[in-house]
Amino acid sequence: MKASNFTLNDQSGASHELKSYTGKWVVLYFYPKDMTPGCTVEACDFRDNVNRLASANAVVFGVSADDEKKHAKFAQKESLSFPLLADTDHAVCEAYGVWGKKKFMGREYDGITRTTFIISPAGDIAKKYDEVKVKGHVTEVLMDLAELQKK
Repeated sequence: MKASNFTLNDQSGASHELKSYTGKWVVLYFYPKDMTPGCTVEACDFRDNVNRLASANAVVFGVSADDEKKHAKFAQKESLSFPLLADTDHAVCEAYGVWGKKKFMGREYDGITRTTFIISPAGDIAKKYDEVKVKGHVTEVLMDLAELQKK
């Protein structure tokens, strides 16, 4: 299945269009909110493995509904060296099917379900991780990326 193309700005205001990364593997991870415990662990795990991902010809993008300013604070606080994309109208989240009803402490609200996609150099969704558990996720992504690249 083809990945939906999009153009979003990152924490420094730079624009990123998915199709401009044709020829590279893309790890696109959707997370609920900047500077929350699980999201911080996940972002820092990607940060700590960004060189291993680059060695695998992969780029990583984090996507949430937070704005560029909030992303910039988060990126600076945690020394994140990869783009955090601002999907403030959640159009990209909806296109990827990760925006919807969530429940937390008895309250229901709309938000992002923590989901990761590996997109092939041809622009196809090669792997999807639903309801990601943060611990060990990046290691799993790296292993699957290596496996996918053998095919």
